[in-house]
Amino acid sequence: AMLRSTFLRRGVAVAASSHGAGGLVGRRAPQQLRLSSTSVTTKPARKGLSDARRPFASALPVLEPEPASQSILSSNAFPSILIGDDGGDELVAKGSFASAQAAFIDPDPQAVQELTEAMDRANMGIVAHFYMDVELQSVLQALPNQKRVKISDSLVMGDAAVKMCQDGATSIACLGVDFMSESVSAIMAKNGFGHIPVYRCDERKIGCSLAESAEQLGYGAWLTKASEHENPLHVIYINTSLETKAMSTNIVPTVTCTSSNVVQTMLQSSAQIPNLTLWYGPDTCMGYNIQTMFGKIVEHWTDEEIKTKLHPEHDRATMKRLLDNLNVYPNGNCVVHHMFGAEVVETVKNQYPDAFVTAHLEVPGEMFEVAMEASLAGKGVVGSTSDILNFITKKVGEAAAAHEGRDGEIKNLQFILGTEAGMVTSIVKNVKNILASNPSAKGKVTAEIVFPVAAEAVMVDGESEFGIVPGVSGGEGCSTAGGCATCPFMKMNDLDKLVDIANTIAGDDSHGVNLTALQPPRRLEGKFINGKPAVEVGVESIMHMRTLMTDGAFADELVDKVVAAGASRK
Repeated sequence: AMLRSTFLRRGVAVAASSHGAGGLVGRRAPQQLRLSSTSVTTKPARKGLSDARRPFASALPVLEPEPASQSILSSNAFPSILIGDDGGDELVAKGSFASAQAAFIDPDPQAVQELTEAMDRANMGIVAHFYMDVELQSVLQALPNQKRVKISDSLVMGDAAVKMCQDGATSIACLGVDFMSESVSAIMAKNGFGHIPVYRCDERKIGCSLAESAEQLGYGAWLTKASEHENPLHVIYINTSLETKAMSTNIVPTVTCTSSNVVQTMLQSSAQIPNLTLWYGPDTCMGYNIQTMFGKIVEHWTDEEIKTKLHPEHDRATMKRLLDNLNVYPNGNCVVHHMFGAEVVETVKNQYPDAFVTAHLEVPGEMFEVAMEASLAGKGVVGSTSDILNFITKKVGEAAAAHEGRDGEIKNLQFILGTEAGMVTSIVKNVKNILASNPSAKGKVTAEIVFPVAAEAVMVDGESEFGIVPGVSGGEGCSTAGGCATCPFMKMNDLDKLVDIANTIAGDDSHGVNLTALQPPRRLEGKFINGKPAVEVGVESIMHMRTLMTDGAFADELVDKVVAAGASRK
């Protein structure tokens, strides 16, 4: 399985797995968390940041059962978190996986204070991906200077870092995987802030199974094949290294995309460049899902719907031509989204018939088609992490507004979270804000976030001799069958290490932090491609994407390169 091979490459053995029982796990215990069957008070186990240094899981809080209140939490198969039960701010969690997520959504005030003071001394900004550890995200959300913090998808992280530099930040911490810190650093350099250091949160390589799939010989061979076709344009997912982007650009004209703008990228390029052949990679699931989406549009939409809802220069004929010329790399996937397969889909269909279904574009086709059908009926969304967050926020907002000032039964909105579980932190924040701004809807509207976690699960344990052990109590929820509910690589970003980094930048050398080892990968530094600095070649495809996002169209430079590449084969 992909997960097994990924970890074995890093010298970590994978234990055989079965569904494990578990409790609340984490470095800092919350004051209270209600489960669906019992109310559980946890005794704070935290004595200080120095007490725990594990990147994934640590000390087990002491649990004391108390009498439970009645909850409307569903009794379906998957673990879930209920927000807004009884009009209160407490969360109701069902299942050990959900408990592990909910346990740290309310931040530890001491941790917030320590990070705030360290950031101020270091004059540091922080950009973080939505998939960060729940505990880490909750602390970041509670920091008083939100101008120096941004939790977002990968598209926004680089721009946010630039704004922080303009605001006077003299260092940036990038919480994500290595290609993200690499991209943030490159975008900062393009905007005149290359002198400001960017730091990762672990000395080790923070990998990505999807990015690594584009670093194999097969990807280069696939691009060479693309270069032999008429007017080829390679649309490369942003979840790839700068080196991959540079090597791709050297083989075939290339533009970077994200899950937020991949559809726009394909529509605009095919409208703007004649006789275009598109080559999308490396995310196989996303590519196939886009083909499915375009196929349904051709089948069900009218020309007018396509022009008004999708793109003014497209109709059914042009969409059919685009679809016929869209080629997808067949051998790349993400270990997180790969888990949402047939078994999970069957459970969603059979046990959650009334739920809203959300799915990231990276999920396998079975889950995507369920979410796609739901979206056509207004009962779901397919897209990026931001799209999913915005959809849930909108639906809860509509329900709260409809219940304002009215009596009646409680309306519980169920959402199947078809993406990485770290998203729940931002979802909880937005839902709580909505309910707080609609006081008479509190207690009348609830939101239940359902985690479709595979039954055969393992967790990452920094103290185990194997590194990975059976169970989901640590919140990782990874399956030996090939997928996770949370990303083990993203979880290498650790709150304690972040505080240590900030203190070290501020001049405190007592934490044993090697800042040099925390810098982004620099595999292209000092290298040239056809006489041009390799870093510049790697950034080129990102800048083409920026032009599209800013101007709504591609620059003539890219169009001319595509046409010239097509002419050279004749």
